[in-house]
Amino acid sequence: MKEFLDDNFLLKTKTAQRLYHEYASHMPIIDYHCHLPQQDIAKDTRYGNLTQIWLYGDHYKWRALRANGVDEAYVTGNKTDYEKFEKWAETVPYTLRNPLYHWTHLELKRYFDCKEILSPDTAKHIYESCTEKLQSPEFSAKSLLLKMNVEQVCTTDDPLDDLAYHQQLKKEGFKIGVAPAFRPDKSMNADDLTALNAYIDKLEAVSNISITDYDTYLKALKSRHDYFAANDCTVSDHGLEQIYAEDYTDSEISNIFIKIRSQQSLSSSEKLKFKSAMLFQFALWDHEKGWVQQYHLGALRNNNLRALRQLGPDTGWDSIGDFSQASALSRFLGKLDLDNRLAKTIIYNLNPSDNAMIAAMIGNFNDGSVAGKVQFGSAWWFNDQKDGMIDQLNVLSNMGLLSKLVGMLTDSRSFLSFPRHEYFRRILCNLFGDDVENGELPNDIAWIGKIVQDICYYNAKNYFNFRAGNPSS
Repeated sequence: MKEFLDDNFLLKTKTAQRLYHEYASHMPIIDYHCHLPQQDIAKDTRYGNLTQIWLYGDHYKWRALRANGVDEAYVTGNKTDYEKFEKWAETVPYTLRNPLYHWTHLELKRYFDCKEILSPDTAKHIYESCTEKLQSPEFSAKSLLLKMNVEQVCTTDDPLDDLAYHQQLKKEGFKIGVAPAFRPDKSMNADDLTALNAYIDKLEAVSNISITDYDTYLKALKSRHDYFAANDCTVSDHGLEQIYAEDYTDSEISNIFIKIRSQQSLSSSEKLKFKSAMLFQFALWDHEKGWVQQYHLGALRNNNLRALRQLGPDTGWDSIGDFSQASALSRFLGKLDLDNRLAKTIIYNLNPSDNAMIAAMIGNFNDGSVAGKVQFGSAWWFNDQKDGMIDQLNVLSNMGLLSKLVGMLTDSRSFLSFPRHEYFRRILCNLFGDDVENGELPNDIAWIGKIVQDICYYNAKNYFNFRAGNPSS
């Protein structure tokens, strides 16, 4: 019987073990999409206890706690940090075969050198020993990134953000690159006119541009796009149910904007046309600047209306949607490609039933100008687990070039999430190892090892145009 989480965890063959230990394990991490709070990095925050760094803001853990019958007071409520941790320790033994079980113990082991299994019996000792370590400078936000061999992170930022913390990090010469990503979802949210008008008012103030019509709205947003570029941004990101690619005319969008500003109700068609126009315009600006654009597709958000009313959005009530994706995605990418204005693009898919479609779709727009120009992004969110990763890797292998994949990302708000890169790398090496030992690939370890290193690091390094930080040679 194998030891839990030993050095060869998830590596079933000698070839897989060699690929991981000799080629993958030591590669730096480029985390090109995450939700780390930029202010915590700039302030080099230290966390008061294990709950604060581990349970605050973690929707994955919150959902598991609720599924285990834990009252909301111990999840997002007013119970003490230790009481919340006790409930998590009670829940972990019931997460067997959920990726949280692996992540929990990988994080304890990699960050705190804690090899104990979390349970009610070990909770007090683990909490106290890890909390004590968190008081050390070696466990500050910056130190945790350095500890995991992170070279670059890319945060997710609204166009209204002043990026002051990014500027601070650049000025002080922090070794790790911390770049912003332009996430303009709120600026095109025609489903909530009150929120959208409030956003437009804030944009007017931040940009110092009087927004009187759709053209001046675009001018103000473009000024923020330019501002982000001046602050080392080379990536945009969009979280969408589906790609919007309706036909529209300029006059239609101008009239729709007038209706938005006068709080007149929009038809379903008008909402889709407005979103389509905005999304297309952002893509044009991305291409002009040579940015990478990312599209996260398929989340059905805020399903529990009672919880939304009580706790607000982004508190763990989202799920996989079954939106129709292929036709609109084809039209959107095709419209940009028609005039050769399609930027480097990553498509992330939340519904695994669409994996083959996405893997096939990207091949339509890889035009030879850039290796892997259009990417099928790594398994995302609910697919960010062993089976989901394997499925994404296999589908991409069958329909495209796995060798050109730009690798893994955390998509996380937690500084303790970077073992997810290790998890991905072990799964990747195990797939290649199986193929070699089954005689499906030649026993050319040097070449396959190179491909592994490309997927883990070099592909992303060559694909993105990150300018900040301390680039590796």
